[in-house]
Order: sequence, then C-alpha cells, then structure tokens
Amino acid sequence: MMLRNSTNPDDLPGNNSDTGLGNVERVLVPILDVLILTLGVWGHTMVMVILCRRRRRGSRPTGQVPQHSLTGTGTDVLILALSAADLLLLSVLPFHTVAIALQNWPFGDVVCRLVGFLGSACASASSFTLATLAVSRYLTVVRPATAFTRLSPRRVSAVAAALWIPACCLAAPQLAFRFVGTPQRTRDGHACFSFLSHRDQLIYGLFHFLVAFLFPLVTIAVAYIRIYMFLWGSRRAGRMPQVERYQSKVTHTSAMLVLAFTLCWLPSYGMTLALVADKTSGATGSSPRYGAFTVFARLMATSSTVMNPILYVLMSQKFRQDFIRVFKKERKNGSAEVAMAAT
Repeated sequence: MMLRNSTNPDDLPGNNSDTGLGNVERVLVPILDVLILTLGVWGHTMVMVILCRRRRRGSRPTGQVPQHSLTGTGTDVLILALSAADLLLLSVLPFHTVAIALQNWPFGDVVCRLVGFLGSACASASSFTLATLAVSRYLTVVRPATAFTRLSPRRVSAVAAALWIPACCLAAPQLAFRFVGTPQRTRDGHACFSFLSHRDQLIYGLFHFLVAFLFPLVTIAVAYIRIYMFLWGSRRAGRMPQVERYQSKVTHTSAMLVLAFTLCWLPSYGMTLALVADKTSGATGSSPRYGAFTVFARLMATSSTVMNPILYVLMSQKFRQDFIRVFKKERKNGSAEVAMAAT
C-alpha cells in the first residue's frame, strides 16, 4: 500500500508522466481496491468472530484445562491483534483509491495527516506483532515450561496492546509533518506530502525500513530457525509425540503468515528506498515513475491485508472447522429469521 512515505505514487496522485499508465491506474486500481476491501473486511471479521467464540468456549468451566490454554490462546490473541491492525489498515484504503481515481487529493490537510499516521502505525504494528508471534512460537515449542509461566492470555494481550506504542511513535512524523500541496511538473491537483526536504525524507524512510521491517524480519528469522532446528532434532531422535506434531503444524502456519507478509511488503519497501534515494523526489518535486512495477508493488502491499484469512483456511484444519461451524450457524439463524418473518 506504500502508506508510509509521501514520495511514492500513491501519495502523488496527480503526478503522472505516463498518461497511458495513469489511465490504467485510474480504472484498474479502484476495481482491485474494492475487491481487496470487500474480501479483507469480510475475511478478518470472520477471523475475529471465530477467535472470540473460540476463547469463549475455552473459558467455560468443563472440569478440565482447555485444550489451548498453553499454546492456542496466546497465538489466538496475537492473530486477533493482526486482524485488528489489518482492518484499520483497510480503513484508509478508500482515501488512496479516490485520490488515484481523481488524480487529486480532495480530503484536505487533516485527513492527509490522519491517513498517513494510521497507515504507518498499522503497518508497523503488524510487523511487530508477527515478530512477537515468532518469539511466542519459539518459547512454546522449544521452552514450554517458560511459555506456560509467561505466555498467559492476559500478558500476551498486554504485549499486543503495548506494541502500538512504538508503532505510533514511528508514525508520529506523518501526523506532524504531512501537508497538502501541489507537485511540480503537474498540470493541476493536490497531493499529500510528508516532508519538506529530501534529507528528512531519506532519514525517515531508512529509519522506518530498519525498525519496522528489517529488525522484525531478523527477529522472526532467528526464532523460526531455532524452532525448525529443534523440531528437526526431535524428529531425528525419534521423539515427536502428538503435542510436538501439533506444535509443528501451528509453527508452519505462523511461518507462512510471516512469509506472506514479507513477500507482499518487500516490493513496497524496495520502491520506498528507491524513491528516497532519488534526489528528484520529495515534497518539493515529483517522484519518478517505475512503470508497471509501481502498480504491482501497490497491489502486493494491499493484498497483504487479505492473505492472512486465506492462509488460516488453507493451512489450519481446526480453523476450517470453526469457519464451517460459524457459517452453518449464521445460515441457520438466517433461515429461522426468514421463517419467522413469513409467519
């Protein structure tokens, strides 16, 4: 989505040196955005409903410890936090869609600041949550005794909420310095910019890349390498009981979430670094175009908001069962309402 930096094509909707590509963007981007917005909101709403019902079932007194009191509950809390961040990220998508379709930023200075702040904060919170999920999986698989004492639902919830503090701090410059202006070499229209100077944009772009993308990615890589080394050693030693097999499946699903997030956001961060490294870009000039790759990078970034629910359904049998159960219940309730209305 490239919501973090103003020098990207999304933040310069009026800046288009390639008329043909601009016309394609004005038609194609709104269609794809509506599809992504619909799938994303529906998918993450279903995820949140399923996880909330799962937690409610797990908290009922049944005379025994819930099945996921050690592993599932902490993971579910972090997945719930991921869905919440993605839903907030989707909430700013229509503003960029309209700006691209109109080739103009019509929402004013306040909305420009809020959209930039919320987009940056949500993207950072997602990467921090994925890193926390990786550390949680490491403790659960490799050090279950430590996980049992430290990964209580209340503690995990507090950590998930606290992750928004550094995310909002990283996004604070967007709220403070964004403004609406008119790009150079543009016939008309306004754009939503972040910084007055190329130097400030370069410092912020690099710092955001290191803190909100590279550092979480390194943390995730180290955690999952340690996990897979432990599982590989257990398999070779012939000690893979049922619990460890379950942990292996959950770990594979979590690793796929990280891989999907990385692949979806990598083109956008690559574009950001290319733009901030170009001295012709910035708030006082027009950013360069990279042809169809611009559209591709934006599509990949926006697609990140719909990937998680798809992966849950494809990789988790338990989630598929919960999804079918919720769908059947909603269908039954709908049929009952229709029958009552008919009578």
